[in-house]
Amino acid sequence: MNLSESFLTALDSLIANKLRAALTMLGVIIGVAAVIALMSIGNGFSETITGEIQSFVTNLLTITTDGENSGGYLTLSNADIAALADSLNTPALADVSAMVTGNQEVVFSGNSSQTTVAGVTANYLAMNNLGEFQSGAGLTQQDLDIKARVAVLGSEAAPDLFETSYPVGQSVKINGVSYEVIGVLEESGSGFNNTDGNVFIPLTTAQSRLYSDRTRDGQKAVTIITAQAVSEEQTDAAIEQITETLRRQHDIIYAADDDFSIFSQSDLLETFDTITTTMTAFLGAIAGISLVVGGIGIMNIMLVSVTERTREIGIRKAVGALKRDILAQFLLESVFLSVLGGILGILLGWTISKVAGRLIDLNTVVSVSNVLLATGFASAVGLVFGIYPAWRAADLRPIEALRYE
Repeated sequence: MNLSESFLTALDSLIANKLRAALTMLGVIIGVAAVIALMSIGNGFSETITGEIQSFVTNLLTITTDGENSGGYLTLSNADIAALADSLNTPALADVSAMVTGNQEVVFSGNSSQTTVAGVTANYLAMNNLGEFQSGAGLTQQDLDIKARVAVLGSEAAPDLFETSYPVGQSVKINGVSYEVIGVLEESGSGFNNTDGNVFIPLTTAQSRLYSDRTRDGQKAVTIITAQAVSEEQTDAAIEQITETLRRQHDIIYAADDDFSIFSQSDLLETFDTITTTMTAFLGAIAGISLVVGGIGIMNIMLVSVTERTREIGIRKAVGALKRDILAQFLLESVFLSVLGGILGILLGWTISKVAGRLIDLNTVVSVSNVLLATGFASAVGLVFGIYPAWRAADLRPIEALRYE
């Protein structure tokens, strides 16, 4: 008997027991669907996060206090901003901005909002892709020079405080002091590091009225310094120049004593890529367990089938069927069940992923590699769990099989 005849014989056997075959495939269908759906959702999250990180300026560097070597103090200061902005120290940098931040209650005419109030330099909003305005304008260097009591509202902060009135020109109170609203930002469009609910005021104003943090040597402290390299290719050179400048500013000799940390967009991208890849693989592994359960179901049903068809196997052997013919028939039955279940599972998983994506507003990604992985795993499950029942059927002795009742 050739392979095609074995396949047709296996197909006839499955068609004769349609309900059993369908129930046997159910475990594989659910397993493959779970793998496809969960991995596509994981891929969707990964692409969304990657896209949001890449939407920022790729040559942007973020400098913060290193917690281990800071001694509990903020270590970055106004003097550091000036040193980094000096092109003699950092020729690979195009611009430098800074921010000091904290949580404050902002009040307008009976409406109040507990939100982040950030003191920033005049160029901070533009450097961080926050330079588009619904109305009004941004902070100026003059605002910093005179420590002006002015504020720019994020797109979510404005409606929280001004339900019906036009914000620009009105005054809000922060820590009991009035600030004139001079602008309202457009929505940032980013779920990552969302600043739409923030209120921005001049850095110098924030340092004198809201945040009195000092460095260990008594200078006014800032929370974050943002530096922009001249180009993406100059990012590594910019990091080296920033490191040398800050070590000189802080009297640091050894790298192990650095009281600051420098992060680039590529660092963030690599970190999140590692996290999301691990998460996707973990989700796929969990879903793969159900495929193994489905394989056990196939083996169980095939063993039952061998027992029920013992006399048929004996007759076939008696008329000349070889051991390999019986082995091929039962193996093909189990593989056919798993492959067909895998195909149906792919369709079901794709449907689930698209429905789930719409419900959670996520662009799910069903990749070819995930489909091939699920299909290959399903086929392997049918083969592995079908070997023992097929071998048991092929190993039956014709005389004993014919005597079986």
